[in-house]
Amino acid sequence: MKDYRKIQAWQRSHALTLEIYRLTKLFPKDEMFGLTSQMRRASSSIPANIAEGAGRDGDAELKRFLIIALGSASELDYFILLSGELGYIEPSSARKVTGEILEIRRMLGGFIQKLKA
Repeated sequence: MKDYRKIQAWQRSHALTLEIYRLTKLFPKDEMFGLTSQMRRASSSIPANIAEGAGRDGDAELKRFLIIALGSASELDYFILLSGELGYIEPSSARKVTGEILEIRRMLGGFIQKLKA
């Protein structure tokens, strides 16, 4: 069992989730159960899966949850693209968040490669 709070990918993805919550507060109210909800779920799924995997027994389980987190990061990346094209997010904010998602995806990919299982 690992302390997920010490995992850099968790720290970065947790900060990203907080940023997504801030950004989606500005979305139209009619998106509350649509894009807002989906983006919040996808973003929080990244650190949640890292935490769950770290709490499991062994590298094979951790790797499985890191792969799920990686999928959620890719899903969020699409939602940022869509939000930008709909005009819900300023282009500069979208670029910043997209860059952070890319970095988190790289971190997760590297972490996955280092695990034996």
